[in-house]
Amino acid sequence: MNRRLGKMKGSPTLNLVSLMDIFTILVFFLMVNSSDVEILQKNDSIKLPESIAERKPRENIMILINDNEIIVQGRRVIKVDAIDRRNDTISALTTELGHHAARSTVSNPDAPERAVTIMGNHDIPYHLLKQVMATCADASYTDISLAVTKTAVKKSAAPEV
Repeated sequence: MNRRLGKMKGSPTLNLVSLMDIFTILVFFLMVNSSDVEILQKNDSIKLPESIAERKPRENIMILINDNEIIVQGRRVIKVDAIDRRNDTISALTTELGHHAARSTVSNPDAPERAVTIMGNHDIPYHLLKQVMATCADASYTDISLAVTKTAVKKSAAPEV
């Protein structure tokens, strides 16, 4: 017993080689997985619909639609109350998308198609969503995506016979 206690009285040593190996592996792991981040900015005024979609969002022009206004890339474009329901398109949104198209053409003239992501409340009226999508199509934004919140696949219970 005295021999055992004698060994334990000494100060413990730390194996730095193993510690450096662990930190090196951790750094490489974080570098590899850092590209898998959520691209969409979460806005508190918008509750996205839920989906089981598998594709990740791409970085492109973001149109936010909440209960009060339409925002393109962080810039307020028009209030929802000011939108004329009789028109198929929204002129203020067309103008804003035109400005973005002009800027992207100057920076990248070889861009094949323009892409836009619409992030709207899960309960926005269909006519408003339809107007926004028609406006995007008229402004030559042919690749239109809708942002959703990813949820797990719901397994339905087996039907009782």
